Amino acid sequence: MSIRKIEHVGVMVKDMDASLAFYQQVVGMELIRRITVPAGGLELAFLGFPGAEETQVELIQGYPKALPEEGKVHHIAFTVDDIEEEWNRLKQLNVSFQDEEITTLPVGRYFFVHGPDGEWIEFFEPKK
Repeated sequence: MSIRKIEHVGVMVKDMDASLAFYQQVVGMELIRRITVPAGGLELAFLGFPGAEETQVELIQGYPKALPEEGKVHHIAFTVDDIEEEWNRLKQLNVSFQDEEITTLPVGRYFFVHGPDGEWIEFFEPKK
């Protein structure tokens, strides 16, 4: 197993600009990167604390419009050394996969599986 750390926690938001302002001005985080996912029309923003990008918050805009009053944590992501190795290891464990293949973005490669209660768990290999 090559899991190294919690990569980020994804939080679904209704208004990216309002959420960015809150996390930057109120919480004190800095914007690391903001990207659009071509397939699906999602907008992502990654934030971290100054000088400490170890664990990040990922804001996600573009999923279903109706969010609960308290907000919604979308997934937990874990950094891995080798995404194919993790894919194959989890396939042998009969884990329920959300994705049919590994997805590649400019920042790295990832896939999602389902936890025991249906929660989404992401395995992420950062771009080297």
